[in-house]
Amino acid sequence: MNALEAFLYEISKFFLMPVLVVLCAMFLFALFALGTLLFDLALRKLRGHARQPLRQYRQRHPQANAEAVELHLLKLLEPLRITSRVAPMLGLVATMIPMGPALVAVSAGNAQGIAQNLVVAFAAVIVALMAAAITYTVLSVRRRWLLAELNQLLHGATAGVVHG
Repeated sequence: MNALEAFLYEISKFFLMPVLVVLCAMFLFALFALGTLLFDLALRKLRGHARQPLRQYRQRHPQANAEAVELHLLKLLEPLRITSRVAPMLGLVATMIPMGPALVAVSAGNAQGIAQNLVVAFAAVIVALMAAAITYTVLSVRRRWLLAELNQLLHGATAGVVHG
């Protein structure tokens, strides 16, 4: 292996642990987001009303125009959107990094080394895909709810609820 290849290999090994930590954080965030979605769903079903983050924003910022409220909507959805799109990429990174040592173990006939590296690779991609699937689902439902709330606020704009 020449110096450049060795350097690239060392850089890629450096990223494995941070990527795994970020994937675990994304998975925990996905579970938290799912829990809050289920809580909000229960509020909607049991009490007949839901939290209204856009209306609350509008009450805290009475001078906010429609564009400001829409921007707040995007801000609320951004962590879900980022997680649903970045988690699969990081899962691929966390899958590919251990493949190098696994291939070296194959050439050396080291079944233990192959197994250790493949376990990390497959576990990382599974966690990443689950985090992405959960956050994408939550994102889709939340977007629909927030757009319905925004629609209610904007229809109230002619009555003076939203200025803009």
